[in-house]
Amino acid sequence: MATVLLTGCFRPIVYLQNSPNYPVAVFYENQRPERPFEPLQDLETKGEVKLSSRQTINRRMLSRGNNMQQKEVLLARLSMEAKKLGADALVDVRYRYYTSLTEDGYVMTGLAVRYKKEN
Repeated sequence: MATVLLTGCFRPIVYLQNSPNYPVAVFYENQRPERPFEPLQDLETKGEVKLSSRQTINRRMLSRGNNMQQKEVLLARLSMEAKKLGADALVDVRYRYYTSLTEDGYVMTGLAVRYKKEN
């Protein structure tokens, strides 16, 4: 009976995924907007970050790539660039990463588009 009472007192920690509000609509490579659009410009953000000590132990890789928050920052950067161009959306957004002995590298790409006017 004590177990039942204690079980009701504790709630598991659940991390809710935020729905970031980017300045333009975002569609990944397997998605398409329902509205017709015209392409404006291909966009890309890329960089390299030194591996942290927690990513490697005894020269063994424990984790690689960016975490979710870092990916959201990259996507925010790309979407702000699209907004400056006058885009309504980013389509075909792709994220790729690579790892060397000392660094994590990443490339995020997307196509800035403007929705066509409806008649």
